Amino acid sequence: MNTMLFIGNIGGPGLVVIVLALLLLFGGKKIPELMKGLGKGVNEFKNASKGDQAESEAESEDEKASK
Repeated sequence: MNTMLFIGNIGGPGLVVIVLALLLLFGGKKIPELMKGLGKGVNEFKNASKGDQAESEAESEDEKASK
């Protein structure tokens, strides 16, 4: 999966503008806290999707065994 897919064609100058805007809005001390929270949210989402995938695989195996 391409991790840069959602960003599109922003490029270097666009990323610099975004980083500067984040610094102005949240300040240097708050950004690490925000990124830590974002990382935890992404990890929870991944774990939940893995759980759902394992669950659906188990159900399909049960259906095959019952036939």
